[in-house]
Parts: sequence; structure tokens; C-alpha cells
Amino acid sequence: MVQVVAALIWKDGKFLACQRPANKARALLWEFVGGKVEVGETHQQALQRECMEELAVQIEVGSLFMQVVHTYPDITVQLSLYNATIVNGTPCKLEHNDIRWLAPHEVDEFEFCPADKDILEKIKQLA
Repeated sequence: MVQVVAALIWKDGKFLACQRPANKARALLWEFVGGKVEVGETHQQALQRECMEELAVQIEVGSLFMQVVHTYPDITVQLSLYNATIVNGTPCKLEHNDIRWLAPHEVDEFEFCPADKDILEKIKQLA
């Protein structure tokens, strides 16, 4: 099982969603910023690295929002989603096809990765 971390970043009642690149698995689906935890990294270190690599932002990692296990045809992931705050920088599309700030009620208008389904249901309840 692959350990994956992701950030739930809020601004003005909206959360940051990222659209996967066309050339990667689950192409053009929406997701939270993040990625695989590398050997020797804590979840917090991995999430800070991923946010810098993918969005050019420094974040402060907060509490665990939710954890899910999902099996795709090619990989099983344990996804740990953390509350996070941008402390420096403005999100840039360094890797993703698109990035958007979404209100919880807008979730159903976007096609997210299947692993995010239960997380999105919890977010919609916050609205």
C-alpha cells in the first residue's frame, strides 16, 4: 500500500482543488494537492515538499482531516488528508492542468479521483 498525503487548504470559504495532468494516471480528474510519501519523510515533510513542487507555496500542516484507503486497478493508496494553511506564496500551476478554489456546494460539478469520494461528502456537510 502506498502512503499518500494531501492538503485541504481553505480560503474565504472555498478549498483548493487541482486537476491532474493529461499525461498521468487518472488524467484530468480533480484532486487535492499532494503526493506519495518518500522513504524517510514524515507526512508533514512530504506534504510541504509536494506543495512546493506542485504549487510553489509554503504551507503549515495542521490536523488530520480524514484518512481513506482506496484500491485503483493499478495501485492501493492510503490517503491522509491534512488541514493546511498557505504561509508563503500564491498557488501556481507547476504540474496540474488547472487549479480552482471550490465552495463545498460546487463539488458535484467536478469529477474528482475516486479515492476522494468519502472526503468530499464530509466537506459538503461543512457547507
